[in-house]
Amino acid sequence: MKNASLILNVVLAVAVAYLYYLQFGNKTVATTAGADSTAVEPARKVVYVNVDSLLSKYELYKDTQKVLESKGFQLDNDLNAKGRSLQNEIAFFQQRAQTMTMEQARATEAALQKKQQDFVAYREQSAQRLAAEQQKKLEEVYNAIQAYIKEVNKNNQYEYVLGYTRGGGILFADPKLDQTSQLVAGLNKAYQEKQAAPKK
Repeated sequence: MKNASLILNVVLAVAVAYLYYLQFGNKTVATTAGADSTAVEPARKVVYVNVDSLLSKYELYKDTQKVLESKGFQLDNDLNAKGRSLQNEIAFFQQRAQTMTMEQARATEAALQKKQQDFVAYREQSAQRLAAEQQKKLEEVYNAIQAYIKEVNKNNQYEYVLGYTRGGGILFADPKLDQTSQLVAGLNKAYQEKQAAPKK
């Protein structure tokens, strides 16, 4: 069994070496032979942007985060106030339950259960609305970044602008190809100009 595995590995290694030779060995011959007849394709330009640094320094993203955090804080306060009010009503009912008739106690309990259900529904709807708004705002930030890159790259300077994040798909990126600071500077300038422009 071990011998079969070893033989299979050797065959695969030879096959890969042969394919490598076919792929790259013949190209050099063909390129040299046809150098006079065809122009050499220019090298493709690939750069990257450190997404974490971009977001931490992009003013639109920071302003968006502040707005969303403020709305989240307001929602928490609102839910806490409504929750405390409901708890107070329940505690008051429990204190007065002995002085009520059976019918009054049932009616009050049913009303409190309805309020509790309404509160749970309100909490879920509010959380969904906030999540939808977060999604929309972050989409606006992404669209602004993408639109700016397209505008800057009108003359096809770059074929790819990759997003680099620690722990992401790109394991190594040459710092010479890092365009983060240039992109951040341009994005912030465009955002400040948009903010300074008179509102229509």
